[in-house]
Amino acid sequence: MAALEVKCPTCQQTVRWVEENIFRPFCCERCQLIDLGEWASGNRFIPSNADHDDVTAADLDQD
Repeated sequence: MAALEVKCPTCQQTVRWVEENIFRPFCCERCQLIDLGEWASGNRFIPSNADHDDVTAADLDQD
């Protein structure tokens, strides 16, 4: 079976999704660190829904 190929999220270079590539889905450590820096600086984030931000574990346990 052929290895899956994906695009590096940082530089868009084609990357083989194989166990030997320790940086997957990135092509190299440099691209991995650039992405980490983007998250740390707040330039990348997961959008949230303000209506659900106030839900706590106690709210979920109520039946």
